[in-house]
Amino acid sequence: MISYKPFLKLLIDKEMKKQDIMQLTGISKATMAKLNTNDYVSLEIIDKLCAALNCQPGDLIEYIPNQNEDFTK
Repeated sequence: MISYKPFLKLLIDKEMKKQDIMQLTGISKATMAKLNTNDYVSLEIIDKLCAALNCQPGDLIEYIPNQNEDFTK
Protein backbone atom coordinates (compact mmCIF):
# COMPACT_ATOMS: atom_id res chain seq x y z
CA MET A 1 0.00 0.00 0.00
CA ILE A 2 1.19 3.52 -0.74
CA SER A 3 0.71 5.99 2.10
CA TYR A 4 0.77 9.77 1.75
CA LYS A 5 1.39 10.28 5.46
CA PRO A 6 4.85 11.80 4.77
CA PHE A 7 3.17 14.40 2.53
CA LEU A 8 0.74 15.36 5.29
CA LYS A 9 3.61 15.55 7.79
CA LEU A 10 5.59 17.73 5.37
CA LEU A 11 2.70 20.17 5.19
CA ILE A 12 2.73 20.40 8.99
CA ASP A 13 6.50 20.85 9.07
CA LYS A 14 6.26 23.68 6.50
CA GLU A 15 3.32 25.18 8.43
CA MET A 16 1.08 24.92 5.36
CA LYS A 17 -2.61 24.20 5.27
CA LYS A 18 -4.20 21.87 2.74
CA GLN A 19 -5.95 24.89 1.24
CA ASP A 20 -2.54 26.54 0.71
CA ILE A 21 -1.15 23.62 -1.29
CA MET A 22 -4.39 23.30 -3.25
CA GLN A 23 -4.17 26.95 -4.33
CA LEU A 24 -0.45 26.71 -5.04
CA THR A 25 -0.74 23.60 -7.23
CA GLY A 26 -4.29 23.83 -8.57
CA ILE A 27 -5.20 20.36 -7.33
CA SER A 28 -8.86 19.79 -6.52
CA LYS A 29 -10.63 18.99 -3.28
CA ALA A 30 -11.29 15.50 -4.66
CA THR A 31 -7.58 14.92 -5.22
CA MET A 32 -6.78 16.20 -1.74
CA ALA A 33 -9.38 13.77 -0.37
CA LYS A 34 -7.59 10.93 -2.21
CA LEU A 35 -4.30 11.96 -0.62
CA ASN A 36 -5.98 11.93 2.80
CA THR A 37 -7.31 8.39 2.31
CA ASN A 38 -4.26 6.89 0.54
CA ASP A 39 -6.14 6.43 -2.74
CA TYR A 40 -4.34 6.47 -6.08
CA VAL A 41 -3.22 9.80 -7.48
CA SER A 42 -1.35 10.23 -10.75
CA LEU A 43 2.34 10.97 -11.06
CA GLU A 44 1.30 14.32 -12.51
CA ILE A 45 -0.10 15.22 -9.08
CA ILE A 46 3.06 13.98 -7.34
CA ASP A 47 5.08 16.08 -9.80
CA LYS A 48 3.06 19.21 -8.98
CA LEU A 49 3.45 18.63 -5.26
CA CYS A 50 7.21 18.07 -5.58
CA ALA A 51 7.59 21.29 -7.57
CA ALA A 52 5.52 23.31 -5.10
CA LEU A 53 7.21 21.88 -2.01
CA ASN A 54 10.71 21.64 -3.53
CA CYS A 55 11.05 17.98 -2.59
CA GLN A 56 11.43 14.49 -4.01
CA PRO A 57 8.62 11.91 -4.44
CA GLY A 58 10.06 9.88 -1.57
CA ASP A 59 9.40 12.86 0.69
CA LEU A 60 5.66 12.55 -0.07
CA ILE A 61 4.96 8.83 -0.13
CA GLU A 62 5.94 5.65 1.64
CA TYR A 63 5.39 2.00 0.83
CA ILE A 64 3.72 -0.10 3.51
CA PRO A 65 3.85 -3.83 2.71
CA ASN A 66 0.55 -5.68 2.75
CA GLN A 67 1.15 -8.90 4.61
CA ASN A 68 -1.67 -10.66 2.71
CA GLU A 69 0.11 -10.36 -0.66
CA ASP A 70 2.31 -13.20 -1.81
CA PHE A 71 4.34 -12.45 -4.93
CA THR A 72 6.55 -15.53 -4.68
CA LYS A 73 4.21 -17.70 -6.76
